[in-house]
Amino acid sequence: MYTAYYGFTGKPFQLNPDPRFFYASREHKRAMAFVEYGLHQGEGFIVITGEIGAGKTTVVRNLLGGLDPDRVTAANLVTTQLEADDTLRLVAAAFGVNARGLSKADALLALEASLATQARDGRRCLLVVDEAQNLAPRAVEELRMLSNFQLGTHALLQTFLVGQPEFRNILRSPEFNQLRQRVIAACHIGALDVEDTRHYVEHRLRRVGWTDNPAIPPEVYGAVHASSGGIPRRINLIIDRMLLAGYLGELRAFTPELAREVADEIAAETLSTPAEGVPHPLPAARSVPSPALPGAMALTLSAVEDDIQQIKASLDRVESENRSALGTFRQFLDWLRADEGQPKKRA
Repeated sequence: MYTAYYGFTGKPFQLNPDPRFFYASREHKRAMAFVEYGLHQGEGFIVITGEIGAGKTTVVRNLLGGLDPDRVTAANLVTTQLEADDTLRLVAAAFGVNARGLSKADALLALEASLATQARDGRRCLLVVDEAQNLAPRAVEELRMLSNFQLGTHALLQTFLVGQPEFRNILRSPEFNQLRQRVIAACHIGALDVEDTRHYVEHRLRRVGWTDNPAIPPEVYGAVHASSGGIPRRINLIIDRMLLAGYLGELRAFTPELAREVADEIAAETLSTPAEGVPHPLPAARSVPSPALPGAMALTLSAVEDDIQQIKASLDRVESENRSALGTFRQFLDWLRADEGQPKKRA
């Protein structure tokens, strides 16, 4: 629809991560620097946290994509309230080890043997655990035990723990003291500021051939930033909807009013007020090499509160994506009914 109207070669604001559109903001450059530091250590855990849609997974994928595939084996694990035994078997499967039907001890031996073989062949093994805040405590401990695997003095496995901000609180629990001691780098990806919001939007637009059509004055980016909280995925939703509205209204320039109107529509579709639907991210924690996380502290949230936060985050994500798509479809149908029988003019 709007891609042809504005002369784009593709959709610049899809929700799924696409390395072609990666924009290295100051937040993401900082995160990548600490991830690179952790990678060079070749052992332990690297912790990356951030709000939903902040670009955590994109940072990891972008960095891993720059590694030599002949010397690195990377496996990905997306957790959904996994228990310890499930975690072990899924990690084994991610590295091509069939642990089905094996006892826990035999599964550990099979995984260790596979990792050792790759190490002898000159390959590093990296495990990326996404949505780490959903891991059960015993599952986290299982991952820590896997970090004990060694070939001589060489660690066989290095693990990225990628999660939402509450994962920082989880790791501060006294039961994770031993794991914290193995965190060699940790960072929190904060929100984009107004300047980076503008650069982010313009970067993605230029990737599809944007030449200031539509025109986007500087004040529009301030409105987009205020409505999105500076979170890339929310920015994508707002700009994508603005482009659709611009196509339907035959607009060649955007205004702050359009940005606020679109943000309000998205908030209404997700059954939330703008303040609830677009929360400002938590302040970014200072990114420093290990020890990056403080020592043993009491949990700041009860287990029940953690469960509620996890469920709410999942529901918000599903509602935001599905209801936004439904709202766009309804808007398009209304436009078709209004203009039925009348060909759309093009400027």
